[in-house]
Amino acid sequence: MNKVLIRQFGLRGYPGVYKAMAEFTSRRDPGTADEIWCLEHEPVFTLGLAGRTEHLLDPGNIPVHKVDRGGQVTYHGPGQLVVYPLFDLKRRGISIRRFVNLLEQSVIEFLAAFDLEAVRRKGMPGVYLADSKIAALGVRVRRGCCYHGLALNVNMDLSPFKRINPCGYPGLEVTQLADRGFSLSADDAAEQFLPCLLEQFGCDEVETYDERNISFPEIMAASVK
Repeated sequence: MNKVLIRQFGLRGYPGVYKAMAEFTSRRDPGTADEIWCLEHEPVFTLGLAGRTEHLLDPGNIPVHKVDRGGQVTYHGPGQLVVYPLFDLKRRGISIRRFVNLLEQSVIEFLAAFDLEAVRRKGMPGVYLADSKIAALGVRVRRGCCYHGLALNVNMDLSPFKRINPCGYPGLEVTQLADRGFSLSADDAAEQFLPCLLEQFGCDEVETYDERNISFPEIMAASVK
């Protein structure tokens, strides 16, 4: 149950990743190992199931994708660490609420290593430094298994967040590690963040794969049998 495969994908377009993680979740069975996908996305706005288009203020030339996660609208782009924990929550005995709490706590523990005091905000999933959001969360559960996940702002162009009401909140400020004096790449952040995530979920058997040069059709053909 605790075995986890970590796949590092590098910079990827959103549609292929979205399709692949949904397919993985549909095809998996009770014996399929959980996976964690780590990557950066090419610029994209994503709008959740209940997302309202009025929160898209001025998307311009950045594509918008309607997706099946919870939440409103957010932005993904290079320099942001995106982590998709593809976990069988039923097998792990974890509720959706507990799952979100553990994801948030992993980010809080990660930021504590930089002497940054991160907090939750009631009714606003994600992680905050004071009143500025540094990590967004959105998940979907199907047949007891989850996909989508979290996005941690590391060292990116934050200006596209001005084109939306982030997570549906007008005027919500967004921050990142670079603005707090820490110059890391998304890969650097992943190396330090993943142990925090694995500890929260009690994962003690881990295999890591570098998939940067492999296409998603190839990955999916080899993944779930």
